[in-house]
Amino acid sequence: MLESDALYDFRSAHARDSMRDLMLSLEAHSKKYYHLGLGKSVTRTNLGKANRNRDYRIFEEFAYVLIDEACRSIYKDDFEIKVDGEVYAFDSTTIDLCLSVFWWAEFRKNKGGIKLHTLYDIKTSIPSLVLITNAKTHDVNMLDELIL
Repeated sequence: MLESDALYDFRSAHARDSMRDLMLSLEAHSKKYYHLGLGKSVTRTNLGKANRNRDYRIFEEFAYVLIDEACRSIYKDDFEIKVDGEVYAFDSTTIDLCLSVFWWAEFRKNKGGIKLHTLYDIKTSIPSLVLITNAKTHDVNMLDELIL
């Protein structure tokens, strides 16, 4: 796990957009793999396996920390309408996916998809909650999931 953490740090620091791009950049530093904690070699297959086995909650928790920090630093107290408390908007968008690749995202007979439900804090202009569901899930059903 530490190896893939070092790779994520390298990718972020060098603004790499894809795994292939990351691998090309790393090849230039192959003599430094040991010092970077990467072992003797790094392959796309091994990096792909590390990504597949990485728990999504690592990124989820970090995203919520960043959202909370952004909200505290950008809060607008000169909101145009005088309202005590918070003001939110709730909306969703459907993201189409190819069924042959994302077989688990069945939406229609020949179409896959997921739905991204977003609770948007109007005063900070930052999403405060993002839920990902099956594309068939209606917004009304997700209102019960909101904790305000």
